[in-house]
Amino acid sequence: MEIKALYTGSFDPLTCGHMNIITRAARLYDELTVGIISNPAKKAMFTVEERVDMVSEVLNGLENVKVGHFSGLLADYVNANGFNVVVRGLRATMDFEYELQMAHMNARLFHEDVETVFLMTDPKYSFISSSMVKEVHSLRGSIDGLVPDVILRRMDAVRK
Repeated sequence: MEIKALYTGSFDPLTCGHMNIITRAARLYDELTVGIISNPAKKAMFTVEERVDMVSEVLNGLENVKVGHFSGLLADYVNANGFNVVVRGLRATMDFEYELQMAHMNARLFHEDVETVFLMTDPKYSFISSSMVKEVHSLRGSIDGLVPDVILRRMDAVRK
């Protein structure tokens, strides 16, 4: 049986921590979709379309990885697209508590053959969050090595 996995987030912007999870998950599953969530309640730096373009460019070399986007319930997207696994990245214990609650709620909403799998990010990325990267960048601090170069160039273009 082919295993289709989904890794979701706002990816506003995509960080090296996200990339760490994506590249590792891509090795574990036959197909991995990076699902970009559109959340109108959040003030995003980039539109969903811009994020899809940027993430697609960064992931260009990973053959079994594709990029999609959605809004609404994660479970609806998972069930409608036949995913078997939902990958969630963890940085610290505070992530675990939140993610565990979400996984339990989603377990009630997913089809019964869907599993949630937690992957710990590499410790060198454990302090990175998209919101922190945006804040440091907006204050003209260096975020070299925290986001892929493609993302950094796009962030620099927005800031000018």
